[in-house]
Amino acid sequence: MATQLFEGKGHAAVYQKYRFAPGEELQQTILSYVREKRTNPVELVVDVGCGSGQGTRFLAEHFRKVVGADISEAQIQEARDAPSPPNLSYLVCPAEELPFEDGSVDLLTSFTAVHWFDIEKFMKEVNRVVKPRGCVALSTYTADMSLRYGHCSEKLTEIFRETTDLIFKYAHTRVKHVLEDYKEIFEALPFQDKKRITDIFDKIPMTVAGVVGYFESFSPYQAYMKDDPEAAKTLLQETEKRFLDTMGVSSRETPLEFWVRHVCILGCKGP
Repeated sequence: MATQLFEGKGHAAVYQKYRFAPGEELQQTILSYVREKRTNPVELVVDVGCGSGQGTRFLAEHFRKVVGADISEAQIQEARDAPSPPNLSYLVCPAEELPFEDGSVDLLTSFTAVHWFDIEKFMKEVNRVVKPRGCVALSTYTADMSLRYGHCSEKLTEIFRETTDLIFKYAHTRVKHVLEDYKEIFEALPFQDKKRITDIFDKIPMTVAGVVGYFESFSPYQAYMKDDPEAAKTLLQETEKRFLDTMGVSSRETPLEFWVRHVCILGCKGP
């Protein structure tokens, strides 16, 4: 059964504001794979579990027609409210019931979402809607993240991981798929031609405020907020202060480097 944790308007707004688009290395990994495998032009791309559209907008820069799909009406509304090119549209639907004809999708993607789906049902839909010689790219960023700023990168990363560990005490059991680098999801993809890349590193431009907002967008943090709102708010306030004190700056808009490791499953359906 799929798990729905990003339904509220407040969470969707935080998600839109602080979640980042796929980084350059991940983008190039996906685009290179599609160029390698596809002999015909890509007509239709479907981004499943698109949330507020960060990954979907990247795809629209490269392909003729892109559709973002998500089960959350609040997330889709955030996506629709953001500036979008005319070749991009959105719809509300479950990942396990995609409203596309058999063999109609040239490229199906999902960014940091598959672990929330009913994986068995989703994979049946993938197999149904993707064309012969069509491609799949299922990725997630991992908990392997680091912060870099001057000579205090190691301390900043330590603070980041301490806060993450506290928040992740509220993590749903499905997060195990992320912690295991999508191994089970890779095994479930019903294509013979597939591979799993676990060492894609991207540098994401970020500010101290952006890092704190990113924590706020976590589904475990939202669970923490419901359980103990004062403690959750205090944790982020204290984390921000520790970041600023360590960096020796006063502005929460101070830029730093946010490094992320992605895992990406790539597959090509047989003829």
